Amino acid sequence: MTLPGNIYSIKQFLLEQSFPETIEAAVILGSGLGEFSTVIENPVSIAYGDIPDFPQTSVQGHSGELISGTVAGKSVIAFSGRFHRYEGHPYSKTVLPVHLAQAFDAGKLIISNAAGAINTGFRVGDLMVIDDVFRLFEHVSAAPSETFRYNHGETAARVRRIAASIGLEVQRGTYLFAQGPSYETKSEIRAFRILGGDVVGMSTLPELVEAARLQLPAAAISMVTNMAAGVVAGKLDHKHVKAAAESRKDDFARLVTELIKEL
Repeated sequence: MTLPGNIYSIKQFLLEQSFPETIEAAVILGSGLGEFSTVIENPVSIAYGDIPDFPQTSVQGHSGELISGTVAGKSVIAFSGRFHRYEGHPYSKTVLPVHLAQAFDAGKLIISNAAGAINTGFRVGDLMVIDDVFRLFEHVSAAPSETFRYNHGETAARVRRIAASIGLEVQRGTYLFAQGPSYETKSEIRAFRILGGDVVGMSTLPELVEAARLQLPAAAISMVTNMAAGVVAGKLDHKHVKAAAESRKDDFARLVTELIKEL
């Protein structure tokens, strides 16, 4: 499938900065999860602001760097920071990491995010494998129409088996996309629970939709960094997101490393 023309000029620039011609995996790092970049060996890091025609990220917990290197002997690129619709980016820009992964012939895409738990059985710090998605009746694709079938169940099952093989317990469930940027109300969360959502977040779904359209194998993991509004008492704050991500950074790195090797 044809990619936007600027993707190839971005790739050419990155090749000139010693990025490889092809990669084995691409990783999109969500809020507070940028610490994974420290496990990348022989890293080449470029700030988003130094890459021509690259959007910028303005959200706390997103450093805004593109990193090339190796993990477990596999060539990777990692996006430390993503682009959200609520920042003013059109969906065609929010999925730029997916397009770039395709341009580098990535064999797999691993997407992560910070999310709020709707499911009252979840706890802060849980890792949840996304095996289904909910888009609240909104068209979230960069393409004019969504004419493909989204089916993540088989990949999600493999992710859970890989997690179990390294002794890591993970949840499974449905990711509900809300555009943001404000947190959801208590009434919205009650409605989302009835609709079948397990966690809610403001990213990831457009990336999964575009990966499915391009037939790029993708796995998605949510880190529960807060309980959604009304699930527990107290005010939601972005600093809690960062603290929760910090508490599970080692387990998250172990899981993503194993997915790069085995998925």
